[in-house]
Amino acid sequence: MPGAGAAALAWALLAWALLALPPALPQPQPQPQPQPRGRRQVVDKEARFNTTYADWVDADLLNIYAFNHSVRRNRTEGVRVSVNVLSDHKDLPVLFVVRQKEAVVSFQVPLILRGLYQRKYAYQEVSRTLCQPQTKAEVETQHFYVDVSTLSLNASYQLRVTHVENFVLRTNERFSFNATAAQPQYFKYEFPEGVDSVIVKVTSAMAFPCSVISIQDILCPVYDLDNNVAFIGMYQTMTKKAAITVQKKDFPSNSFYVVVVVKTEDEACGGALPYYPLSKDASPDEPVDQHNRQKMLEVMVSPTITSEAYVGSVLFCLGIFLSFYVLTLFIACWESCRQQKRKGLLAAMDSPSLDTGHARSIPDSFLGRAPYDSYGYGSFGNGSSGSAEGITDSMGSAEVPYSYAGERLLENVAGRPRLDSLSSIEEDDYDTLADIDYDKNVIRTKQYLCVADLARKDKRVLRKKYQIYFWNIATIAVFYALPVIQLVITYQTVVNVTGNQDICYYNFLCAHPLGNLSAFNNILSNLGYVLLGLLFLLIILQREINYNRALMRNDTHALECGIPKHFGLFYAMGTALMMEGLLSACYHVCPNYTNFQFDTSFMYMIAGLCMLKLYQKRHPDINASAYSAYACLALVIFFSVVGVVFGKGNTAFWIVFSVIHIVATLLLSTQLYYMGRWKLDSGILRRILHVLYTDCVRQCSGPMYVDRMVLLVMGNIINWSLAAYGLIVRPNDFASYLLAIGICNLLLYFAFYIIMKLRSGERIKLIPLLCIIGTSVVWGFALFFFFQGLSTWQKTPAESREHNRDCILLDFFDDHDIWHFLSSIAMFGSFLVLLTLDDDLDCVQRDKIYVF
Repeated sequence: MPGAGAAALAWALLAWALLALPPALPQPQPQPQPQPRGRRQVVDKEARFNTTYADWVDADLLNIYAFNHSVRRNRTEGVRVSVNVLSDHKDLPVLFVVRQKEAVVSFQVPLILRGLYQRKYAYQEVSRTLCQPQTKAEVETQHFYVDVSTLSLNASYQLRVTHVENFVLRTNERFSFNATAAQPQYFKYEFPEGVDSVIVKVTSAMAFPCSVISIQDILCPVYDLDNNVAFIGMYQTMTKKAAITVQKKDFPSNSFYVVVVVKTEDEACGGALPYYPLSKDASPDEPVDQHNRQKMLEVMVSPTITSEAYVGSVLFCLGIFLSFYVLTLFIACWESCRQQKRKGLLAAMDSPSLDTGHARSIPDSFLGRAPYDSYGYGSFGNGSSGSAEGITDSMGSAEVPYSYAGERLLENVAGRPRLDSLSSIEEDDYDTLADIDYDKNVIRTKQYLCVADLARKDKRVLRKKYQIYFWNIATIAVFYALPVIQLVITYQTVVNVTGNQDICYYNFLCAHPLGNLSAFNNILSNLGYVLLGLLFLLIILQREINYNRALMRNDTHALECGIPKHFGLFYAMGTALMMEGLLSACYHVCPNYTNFQFDTSFMYMIAGLCMLKLYQKRHPDINASAYSAYACLALVIFFSVVGVVFGKGNTAFWIVFSVIHIVATLLLSTQLYYMGRWKLDSGILRRILHVLYTDCVRQCSGPMYVDRMVLLVMGNIINWSLAAYGLIVRPNDFASYLLAIGICNLLLYFAFYIIMKLRSGERIKLIPLLCIIGTSVVWGFALFFFFQGLSTWQKTPAESREHNRDCILLDFFDDHDIWHFLSSIAMFGSFLVLLTLDDDLDCVQRDKIYVF
């Protein structure tokens, strides 16, 4: 067959040709390639602004929309791209890429944003404002392109590009707009000439949905989504109010963007975390559609105060508190002139008259004695037997004619027997320690005690004992303040570097920055504590110098009369007031949940020291030591921290704290009632039952110390009521609740002291009376401003900003600053009350001054 022969010949020739070829290198085996579905088609379209393009795209189609617009150098216009994907293919989204001159923006639709616990939220409608590149030409035509692509079989969409009206914000003009999580908004602001600082205020009538306000430099890209808005610039969360102070020096272009983003969830603003039930067939990782989560907002940019206002506010603050130095100096000079005048009159009384040869008589009013002080406790009994003894006791002074002029003797008041002076008893008079202890039991358990009974210890020993109060608090202050200062500097640095203004709870509507400090006005207003605390220390120093001089000249009044002078607690009080100012300033550098104790620790100390000083006045020998006092105050601060951290809604904590509060009240009441002459040991229950049986069952006898019992019963009623209130209501601000307990007890004891002082026939001189009245009025106004509540770290930062208010004094100070001013003055006045309250007893012997 000729066909078969031809085929064989062809195969033979092919084999011969292959054998004749030279050997070649082995070729790599080709990799299998995926078979394309088809050649992708690119469709270029010239597009115009303010036109809605309804189109479709698939895996084989790429749509490119070309836009152009004119840009002027002195006029900025925003461009906004809005898309809406009508197809429901969540696993195959549509990708939109906007290509500009200096930036590329891309986003997919449905847009997937993540929330807490990695929840996914899908958005079908997305709008983005394009970053505007700068131009140097007077007029320039700029082009940008919108590319639309997908891997879906068929996806329909709508595209619209528009100009943004009011893209550039104007000074002091309000502008309203809407925003959603997938449709954020941002606007541009340019600093006018002569304005170095502005405040951006954003408000909304609706608290939720939660939103974020960000201030960003003029850079591309602009971070305007929930998952990236915190990357650069300054930002803070918002419910109804937000305010950010912006300084021109921080933005080289003299302009910035105000970015507003609505968050996917409200948990960051204190809202509830929504629960989205899933269907049986749905995957837990399936995105959730939030539908129309929209918020209406209003923004306004206003200039802040000038540098001259800073200087004026500083001078105003200094002027207020330095005026107290001037007033103190004036009163000191006036008192010195009065003393010199009195000495001159007394010297004239000592010299014989040229007319009669007898000594001149001086009216009682010149001797500091009221004409009606003739009877009762604290007055001379005319013709009484006790008067002669009182005069004899004071004859040791060289100034005999006036050494007893202001002196007041103690006769029977309400049936109280007069006691002999015990101030001359020395420790060498005792044979054994048992005798000393027995004598204490005899003296301190008498029904009526005088100051001389509780001022028997050596003055040098007591002076050292009470000086420990000052040295201990000075040591505490150093070790406490140094790490506090370092910590708040770190806080402020973190705020400045990260831009996260949710770290610190300021009153943002009245927060004036200076240097690296975000709220200088809140720090400056604490200057009063420091200056007035220093002034109080100077007053105490002057009094101590005068007292030591009197002791050196063996003045009988200094040795045997009046309330014993111990200045250690006063020095501690002045130091505590200064430290309160320093630590309050540190707290206001960045007030928040983690450093609240900086602002309250020395408040507890001041309240405790004032109670100790009031008790020390008539109980100098048995007052608490510095070590035990500061240990108790440390426990109070410990409970304050534990209560704030763990006490909110914790029933177990409130039960434990209420029990400790009541037990501590009972123990302190027992200590005060028995003047420390009791023991807490294994036999305490047996002794309690014995007292109840003998005094209540066998016979109904009243308390031996009626006055003390009245005070302690009232104190127990108040403290038990406060404990019950805390257990039932469980207030959120535990630190203020604990401080209220201390203040209530201090006020109760002070009121009891004043009542007993007047009841015992003593009087209150003019200066302490004016201090009491003035201090009470100032405290009233101070508490009014304190309870305004401009911010609170017990809520989220966004909720705290709802309480923010504008400045009310010199456009620089807010309500809390005025609280600082008034409370520092009120504390200083309170200290002066404690210092001068018993000045009327300076010429009364201690065995004639009652203890209560």
